[in-house]
Amino acid sequence: MTEASPWWTADVHADRRPRLMLRNGIAAGLRDWFAAHDFVEVQTAALQVSPGNEAHLAAFATEAVGPDGARAPLYLHTSPEFACKKLIAAGETRIFSFGPVYRNRERGPLHHPEFTMLEWYRVGEAYESLMLDCAAFLALAATRTGATLFSFRGRDCDPFAEPERLTVADAFAHHAGIDLLATVAADGSTDRDALHAALTHVGLRTAPDDSWADLFSRVMVEKVEPFLGQGRATILCEYPVAEAALARPSQRDPRVAERFELYCCGVELANGFGELTDADEQRRRFVTEMDEKQRIYGERYPLDEDFLSALAIMPPASGIALGFDRLAMLATGAQKIEDVIWTPVA
Repeated sequence: MTEASPWWTADVHADRRPRLMLRNGIAAGLRDWFAAHDFVEVQTAALQVSPGNEAHLAAFATEAVGPDGARAPLYLHTSPEFACKKLIAAGETRIFSFGPVYRNRERGPLHHPEFTMLEWYRVGEAYESLMLDCAAFLALAATRTGATLFSFRGRDCDPFAEPERLTVADAFAHHAGIDLLATVAADGSTDRDALHAALTHVGLRTAPDDSWADLFSRVMVEKVEPFLGQGRATILCEYPVAEAALARPSQRDPRVAERFELYCCGVELANGFGELTDADEQRRRFVTEMDEKQRIYGERYPLDEDFLSALAIMPPASGIALGFDRLAMLATGAQKIEDVIWTPVA
């Protein structure tokens, strides 16, 4: 079997270049859109004292060596989120960051260890405004590439159609036959045994040591996500508070949070929040996540105390992160993420 030529050989690059140029066109269009809507582009440091505090995010670790030889651990950021929120605390009101982020343990058709994240924030605006932004960006990407339909693994999505809005609870009921919120109490706490029984009832596999979060993820991956973003994009919203990450609880129902994800062709493209600004609650969530990370992977990441201090004075805002390479992939008809990355990681 002949080994494939590397991406830097002239013939392979010639095949790849048309999609890469279309990628550049989408990026230029997005920057024009942000400029027209009074956003400021910011460049955040990739080296951080904490790479993020989600249990299943794996970071690249390094260390800083001072002039005196003193060493201190640092990490490549998995998102510019902490830095962007510090800028909001400092007084910025509409910002976007467009640059590389790094995640370990991730490689495949939809994952790459270094990828481009587009992240933007609106101070004093509801998170529904980010949903409108997402719809605009799908149409923009399609217009820039000349695509009339996004297709991936046999699923099609019209990038010009208004996205459907679907709550997580409705998605669980429709696609899996599970009453998710029956396993979530008014204070946001979860009933693992009740969700386990629900999965067993509908014939989904379980394990004795599955947590509520494990069971939730299994339903999402096996029963819900494959059906999202078909025909038109899906905005999956109102995640249970236990899956809220950095999102604030909903005023409508304290069991759920102001969090949504954007899907096209079954592919997750973006993750948006009405931002949590309660530093004490955020610390509690971080500790819970790191305890879970310790249980599963035997490691934990430090908390960014500067971030928590900034959060305490941050004004109400909404923010979102979008995987730019995945958007470029769908808009150009590529079938794997490396096809739209200029220089893939070896």
